[in-house]
Amino acid sequence: MSDAPRVTITYDNHIAHVRLNRADKINAVDQAMIDAVIAAGDEVAASDARVCVISGEGKGFCAGIDIGGLGAMIGKDPNDLLMPRTHGAGTTNQWQEVAMVWTRVPQPVIAAVHGVCYGAGMQLALGADIRIAAPDARFAVMEMKWGIVPDMGGMVLLPRLVRSDVLRRLTYTATPVSAEQAEAWGLVTEVAADPQAAALALAGELAQKSPSALRAAKALIGYAETHGADDVLMEESRVQASLIGKPDQMEMVAATIQKRAPVFK
Repeated sequence: MSDAPRVTITYDNHIAHVRLNRADKINAVDQAMIDAVIAAGDEVAASDARVCVISGEGKGFCAGIDIGGLGAMIGKDPNDLLMPRTHGAGTTNQWQEVAMVWTRVPQPVIAAVHGVCYGAGMQLALGADIRIAAPDARFAVMEMKWGIVPDMGGMVLLPRLVRSDVLRRLTYTATPVSAEQAEAWGLVTEVAADPQAAALALAGELAQKSPSALRAAKALIGYAETHGADDVLMEESRVQASLIGKPDQMEMVAATIQKRAPVFK
């Protein structure tokens, strides 16, 4: 096992940049990567970063689960491994937390995807708010290849993005699809020649918005995706009332009127 950290995090201009750092294995997910990705999500959530970008080092975003690392599961009861809710305040297991932690990170998260984005890697990317893909990116719900089903949060995240028939085709076939097709189906927000540069540019734009409004917007969207209309209307009003007249909102108003960049404390 390499001594290099599985994940690196840098902070610049209020942007957290999380990089999967196992290029020799196309960032395949082993136990060390699971632990590192979850720890990175927790670190970013606790930071004062306003936006987060996730990317992969080397020739691809993430090749999926490191099959060689699954040997440790042989002979163990799958129920003992999968059923305990060990993360996410008792809602996820460790594999699910790899993706779901990013849905709970309060800052907007942008995934910059190039090369392969398969299985665990695809579900990790789905945990981001926005996905920007290179033209050469390939996406696959890979689990059926191994006789299993998506089990890392994909069945929470995919139905929010794609039609039922698309979800079923992706899941049943395990066939990789192009970035162009992924965009047409709603898996990808946009395709860009340099997804990392595009993600960082977008992150820089978001970093100039009210930090409290960004976090409130992410939380409100998540709430809206899982609640009925009456509850969402009430939550809209509650969140808005918590923002109006506060320092971040007043600074946005002043900066907009004065045609200058906002400065948040």
